[in-house]
Amino acid sequence: MIKGFNDLIYYLKCDRVALNKSGFPRFFGDEVWKFQVLLRFTEFFINVNRWYLKPFEFFFRYFKYSLGVKLGFSIPNNTFGPGLRIAHYGFIVVNSECRIGSNCTVHAGVNIGKNLNSIGAPKLGNNIYIGPGVKIFGDIELADYIKIGANSVVNRSFNESGVTIVGIPARKLASKYSN
Repeated sequence: MIKGFNDLIYYLKCDRVALNKSGFPRFFGDEVWKFQVLLRFTEFFINVNRWYLKPFEFFFRYFKYSLGVKLGFSIPNNTFGPGLRIAHYGFIVVNSECRIGSNCTVHAGVNIGKNLNSIGAPKLGNNIYIGPGVKIFGDIELADYIKIGANSVVNRSFNESGVTIVGIPARKLASKYSN
């Protein structure tokens, strides 16, 4: 969670490295990167919570929401750790109660949320790869270094680190994390 200006700079740097970008976002193009910058600034202004920064918070909330609607993103604040990599624009929906660790890659068509009757939301570890069309739901936990194959449905916990999971419902395919 971003709690100060140094945290903001750290998160922005990690996101920039994850997206393999240099410098500032271009005026035309780089919409995903612009969204991530707006997301991090919005988190900063919400978490710092100083009365004199409220106009900036409203400004960043508005533009994050507007760009999110354009790109198809419904990503609440304070859900992703540093190093978020959204591969490209397309529909991505994340529940506000989810917690995702650092260095997460998310593709289009992903839905991370709660069950209708469950109390908790998914908690994902660090270095998670979420393929296109993946659905993750329920009060579950995923360990670090997990790859989730395209169009998989994850509805149970995987506590073993470094596995690849695929299928409907998801099951372990491989035990070695490889690039």
